[in-house]
Amino acid sequence: MAEAHDFLACFSALSDPRQRNKVLYPLPEILLLLLAGTLAGGDDFVEIALWGRQHLDLLRRFLPYRNGTPSHDTIGAMVALIDPVSFRDAFTTWVEAFRAELEPSDGPDIIAVDGKTSRRTHDRAKGREPLHTLSAWACRERLVIGQQATATKANEAVTIPLLLERLQLKGALVTIDAAGATTKIAKTILAREADYLLALKANRPALLAETEALFADPHLPLAEVVTEEQSHGRLERRRAVVCHDASWINPTRWESDSVRFPGVAMVGMIESTVTRDSKTSCERRYYLCSTRLDPTSFGRAVRAHWSIENHLHWTLDVVFRDDLARLRTDNAPENMSVIKHMATNLLRAAKPTTSLKNRRKLAGWNPDYLIDVIAGKA
Repeated sequence: MAEAHDFLACFSALSDPRQRNKVLYPLPEILLLLLAGTLAGGDDFVEIALWGRQHLDLLRRFLPYRNGTPSHDTIGAMVALIDPVSFRDAFTTWVEAFRAELEPSDGPDIIAVDGKTSRRTHDRAKGREPLHTLSAWACRERLVIGQQATATKANEAVTIPLLLERLQLKGALVTIDAAGATTKIAKTILAREADYLLALKANRPALLAETEALFADPHLPLAEVVTEEQSHGRLERRRAVVCHDASWINPTRWESDSVRFPGVAMVGMIESTVTRDSKTSCERRYYLCSTRLDPTSFGRAVRAHWSIENHLHWTLDVVFRDDLARLRTDNAPENMSVIKHMATNLLRAAKPTTSLKNRRKLAGWNPDYLIDVIAGKA
């Protein structure tokens, strides 16, 4: 039989909530069908079940499937029953092993944390809000390394520490938008032997005002670097400025003790000036960082953070049609988010070097390619 790249081993600890003597389709077979069907282009349980019936011989190269493949109702019921915490933790174990087998890349790890809402997973009749998932994204490797569901976007600040505490972050630079600008999150990152780069916005008005005044001082010696980029009729000039003197930050002048930032070593500013169709706009964004970055490294770290939007959230919506998914039953939305993250990681690690959309098409058209993707050999 083919190997499933430790996928089945990492998920073997999951408990099956069904009565053992009534199980026709073992849990590993359902999970493998979910992953393979999703990789091959299935966007819902009906499509995945249909794909499974047509590719039973392929699935049997991994597992027996003595009773064939389950119906879409059986798949949906099982996904809704699986404990999402255990499923999420199994994914974290799997991705750590998966990363260890990849070729090492140059440069330090930059881990971006951001949230995404699956818009159609709400159920107004039952008062259920759409699923909002926080993801940890390894920018250098372009892999999802962890996820954590949260009730709403407003709860991100409470949920982010729960996600960070489960990840291996030693030596990494963790970047988070303004939701991460809290004492608890800063302490959590430092306790994980990592550094933080946190966006500073209007949710910290006093500190933001002081930071704006700092960079407006023409006499203050600051280090900066300017880059320009032109494409599609759009010219962007980016100015990255850093101040390594953080002694001016006096906690007693802030709104409350809850916004103290332990270990802050520098503040930075990105000034983005965009010209398009003879119109120019300018935006300034400010950041707190626990390590002294030079302007070039600071600018790269800020840009790297946005790869979670461009390379993960965009992929989920466009390639895996996440915003069109209408899963609403129990744990199904959260568990299928894990499957999609796993499929994204496997496709990103696969060859050839073409779009993820085309790699997914190829997985659906070429059974041998799909087997190699699942086995981590593509």
